[in-house]
Amino acid sequence: MKRKIYTILMMTALLAACQETLEERADRESREYTEKHCPTPIAYQVTMDSMTFDKVSHTFGYHYSLSGTLDDSTYLQQNNPREMLLQQVKNSTNLKMYKDAGYSFRYVYHSEKNKATLFDVTFKQNDYQ
Repeated sequence: MKRKIYTILMMTALLAACQETLEERADRESREYTEKHCPTPIAYQVTMDSMTFDKVSHTFGYHYSLSGTLDDSTYLQQNNPREMLLQQVKNSTNLKMYKDAGYSFRYVYHSEKNKATLFDVTFKQNDYQ
């Protein structure tokens, strides 16, 4: 009887040790996505360079390079993508567990020519709920 209880306790401890936290999962998923898929063109003149996760601020970072006619800060100021990106976050079912946990989502667009930051926005919980 003691042996069965010991075995059950050991198996429970092993299963608990194998589970990762939501932070660990977010970090792993962003790293794996970047390794497998980046850089990748996602639209005309838009390339996704990486996906990151900051454990301290619980923020996912999506980093893009713009080229051609989009590689222009004036163009981005005139066609502010903030509202479109916010709607993507609000409507994304893939991000549900992270939104439920109050994580933030940052979008950074860089110039392909000179690597300057052309647009940078972060959406926090109060933005997308």
